[in-house]
Amino acid sequence: MKKSTSIAIGGFDGMHIGHQKLFNALDKNSAIVVIETGYANLTPKREREHFSHYPILYLELDSIRHLSGQEFIAFLKEKFPKLQKIVVGYDFHFGKDRKYSFNDLRTLFDGEVRVIDEVTLHGDSVHSHKIRAKLQIGDIKGANAFLGHNYTIKGKVVSGQGIGKKELVATINIEAGSFLMPKEGVYATLTRIDDEEHFHPSVSFVGHRVTTDGSFALESHILDGEVFCNERASISFVSFIRENQKFDSIAELKKAIQKDIAIASKELKFLQI
Repeated sequence: MKKSTSIAIGGFDGMHIGHQKLFNALDKNSAIVVIETGYANLTPKREREHFSHYPILYLELDSIRHLSGQEFIAFLKEKFPKLQKIVVGYDFHFGKDRKYSFNDLRTLFDGEVRVIDEVTLHGDSVHSHKIRAKLQIGDIKGANAFLGHNYTIKGKVVSGQGIGKKELVATINIEAGSFLMPKEGVYATLTRIDDEEHFHPSVSFVGHRVTTDGSFALESHILDGEVFCNERASISFVSFIRENQKFDSIAELKKAIQKDIAIASKELKFLQI
């Protein structure tokens, strides 16, 4: 990063199409500076690194929020001694009490400051908080359009109830507490197993098992044959199928699952996997 001549600064949770506009304004020798606020749950921790080839420097907000404007610029120059260009969004603020904007950045920094205008899609401005809102109402396709990629949750494999394979369908259960969970319900998804490079068509459930023990689950049923998952899996959400609901019996639940499988199979049929 010491050789980086330009940087993009922001929170960058989601690495969505608005963020990509900033990255497109970077030069060959560039880096991304992520300000960690503690609220990132679309691309938590180091998940952002899957959506850009630029190296990323992570800064905790609490470690820099006390800095004056001049001190912040001096801090950046220390981290990036060859810095010539800074790229930020139109709503970027920095320094103590967030009182400095991109106009101050242009005054304080002796290099180029590139400000990216608001990015919209179908007349709606693209922001991480709007993506979160879409996920929480089950608008997966709307969230994915803003993201520019399918919303994906990754986690380690955990034991399920033990009744799925025996009485319903076999599922892979994962635990992924750092990610935002979408609305409770059933989804057409693509699931990646351990270190496999390809995704399997799948149908996934997110929510409380209200028909059985009431516990919370994130589980995926693979549609193209039985697979074995040892350590971890990722679930990529494609579309919402139905709400979470309570059934009068395991038999009724199984009937609903078979219908879910048919819908997901049709939804995923023409995707390149």
